[in-house]
Amino acid sequence: MIEVLRDQPRYALDTEFHRERTYYPKVALVQLAWDGGLAMIDPLAVDLAPFAEILDGPALAVLHASDQDLEVLDLACGTIPGRLLDTQVAAGFLGMATPSLAALHERELGLRLPKADRLTDWLRRPLDPSQLEYAASDVAHLLQVVDQLEDRLVANGRWQWALDECEHLRQRQRGARNPDDAWRRIKEVRSLRGTARSIARAVAAWREQRAMALDLPVRFVLSDMAIVGIAQRPPTSTRQLKEIRGLDDRHVKDDIARQLLDVVAGAKDRTYPADDAPPPELDRALRPAVTLVSAWISQLARDLEIDTALLATRADLEALLRGDEGARLTVGWRAEIVGEPIRKLVSGEAALAFAGQGDLVLEERTHRPLDTGP
Repeated sequence: MIEVLRDQPRYALDTEFHRERTYYPKVALVQLAWDGGLAMIDPLAVDLAPFAEILDGPALAVLHASDQDLEVLDLACGTIPGRLLDTQVAAGFLGMATPSLAALHERELGLRLPKADRLTDWLRRPLDPSQLEYAASDVAHLLQVVDQLEDRLVANGRWQWALDECEHLRQRQRGARNPDDAWRRIKEVRSLRGTARSIARAVAAWREQRAMALDLPVRFVLSDMAIVGIAQRPPTSTRQLKEIRGLDDRHVKDDIARQLLDVVAGAKDRTYPADDAPPPELDRALRPAVTLVSAWISQLARDLEIDTALLATRADLEALLRGDEGARLTVGWRAEIVGEPIRKLVSGEAALAFAGQGDLVLEERTHRPLDTGP
């Protein structure tokens, strides 16, 4: 396969994997297609590491909803494609909101992909014909889909936008998570303060490290509920540990109980640097602007036929209004289309109005208030 792909300018790629019972995804199949060919590689039979040569090469890798596939490739090959086109991202610049692969094939090519059993076991061998047919269909026509998308994106001047967004996706940090950031993924912990938050952060980091070492999902090591319970009622003995909701016999065995109690004791007097704090809350005076601008963003996305999530998310709006350095709406095409108009709206230079039939329009502000009577 490496010999075949060395001279190809582009290739379609997909993976099948499982991670329900492991911390790291286990790759079970790799599907590849190029102009005039298709192959499926069994990673249970061959080492995928040498495929890094193709990933690092000059060819364009075409994937759909690629984020998890990139994580799988990074683990298996030690690298990810040097050039990436994600068809889900590209379709977003044509007004499709995170389309499925099947929806994209049907819209662009009029093809219906075979359906798969959501719970199919990709690690079993041999794979049956229906599994192979489904897996092959993920890449068989993907380069044709790209050709369709590229033609339309070039015509409306958005092809480079799509490439830039795919590059941003490609550069996103992946691999093993930083245990010190594990607490951020627990909603209840983010609302804790003081010692309770310090303990929750320390226990969440311990859970992440243990999950990595054992290659288990974090929920198999300790539940979110247990972490919050430990933080709110810090135990000093195994007996107190047993009383916390969300813990069971696995967590109060001598070795695990001792580790947890040591983590709790060590966290009580620990302080974290200010830059570890979550982003500051948006000024209360600007909070109504988020709701107002969100309505306009939705209208603008429909008018421009761009997926709203690609145009601006709520987090993007808040980052812009807070004045965060490097906010996504302050750079590139988004700054012109979204960032600058929002700045004018918030500064009072522009006004948002209904334009009839429920449509919204951003206009220059007249500064002439309506006479509403006595």
